[in-house]
Amino acid sequence: MKVAVTGANGFLGSGICHELVRRGHDVVAVDLKSDHLGEGIRMVEGSAFEMADPFFEMDEPDCVLHLAWRDGFKHNSDAHIEDLPKHVELIKRLADSPLGRIAVMGSMHEVGYFEGGIRPETPCSPESMYGIAKNALRQASELLCRGSGTELQWLRGYYIVDETTYGSSIFSKICKAAAAGQSSFPFTMGQNQYDFLDYPEFCSMVVDIVTGDSGAGTYNISSGRPERLADRVERFIAENGFDIRLEYGAYPDRPYDSPAVWGWQPPRC
Repeated sequence: MKVAVTGANGFLGSGICHELVRRGHDVVAVDLKSDHLGEGIRMVEGSAFEMADPFFEMDEPDCVLHLAWRDGFKHNSDAHIEDLPKHVELIKRLADSPLGRIAVMGSMHEVGYFEGGIRPETPCSPESMYGIAKNALRQASELLCRGSGTELQWLRGYYIVDETTYGSSIFSKICKAAAAGQSSFPFTMGQNQYDFLDYPEFCSMVVDIVTGDSGAGTYNISSGRPERLADRVERFIAENGFDIRLEYGAYPDRPYDSPAVWGWQPPRC
């Protein structure tokens, strides 16, 4: 397939683009920079939001994977609501084009406070600006694609375990702290349970869906099981041989974080 990826140079985009290329797909990377992308990836430098005809300017792909998002780890940033009209307009232009499939990266934060396994049909009541904006984009995208007959795949992401130092996750921050020689890392009590997926597996699961025959729908990009945050972080520190300890209780838990939440996965044969 020919897959155009917006936000291709970002934390998620770079790994997904490399996995697409590894599997032999034709990738058109759309972003302002390309320093995290390697060979075998065609680059379209610029903002997807400024394209008058994104389908044509992305070289008429089979699928557009829309990952571009500002301040994803700052859940109450003004950017989420400010940028929402740009995202909706981009989806509208793509839905009105000959494009057959649009895949958009969503977030478990669309659902809001919830305990248990999140299913595609789980009602959403987001409690952060990030979740509100993602959920609004999901609803708008469903309406636009339904009207045009374009296949929409909504990819609901959870928690990613990575070993990069340029990401914004807690795991990236621990990597940076260890590289800087810090002996301790401020932490919550870490008792909440979340759904963790290693970065390569996350990228692989995304590629499975956007290049496969699963069709339209909401998909959990998740392991399907919960694990205590403290347990996963301590294991991450041990796996990487970091000489760093967690300062439990240095930060409070966020009030909108659920005690136990994970992405439900259908049983595998």
